[in-house]
Amino acid sequence: MAKVLGLFRNIVFMGCLCAALASTTIAAGIWAFQMTSTVAAMTATAASAAIENRKKVSKAVAKAKAKFRLQRTIVAIPIVGIAAIGYFEEQDYQEWLSENPEGSRKLYTCEVASLSAEVADEVLQSFPERLRPEPATIMSYIPEC
Repeated sequence: MAKVLGLFRNIVFMGCLCAALASTTIAAGIWAFQMTSTVAAMTATAASAAIENRKKVSKAVAKAKAKFRLQRTIVAIPIVGIAAIGYFEEQDYQEWLSENPEGSRKLYTCEVASLSAEVADEVLQSFPERLRPEPATIMSYIPEC
């Protein structure tokens, strides 16, 4: 009888152990499925946001290019161009002044001149060497600030 009781106790223990392992396996499977679904949803959201952001950036770049193309076209017309240059510069100055409230026209002119010289230097570096002026020549045109 003691052997039968010991065998019964072992069978009950093994049954409980199997039930616990089975329920843990099922819970882990459900958790893994939920995590996979969450990752898939987040990936889809991130991909759609990246596509939307890329569209916005390309639209902004195209808009800026169109704006500057229009400005170049207007500036190419002699009399209208002179007025347009003045208008665009004043507009840029007012925008700069809102970012630099303590600024003056002299500071703005110095900043624009130095930035323009840097850009001109970069553009001139793409020219063949025999056509390229010396950097000191370009810098000599910039007023001391």
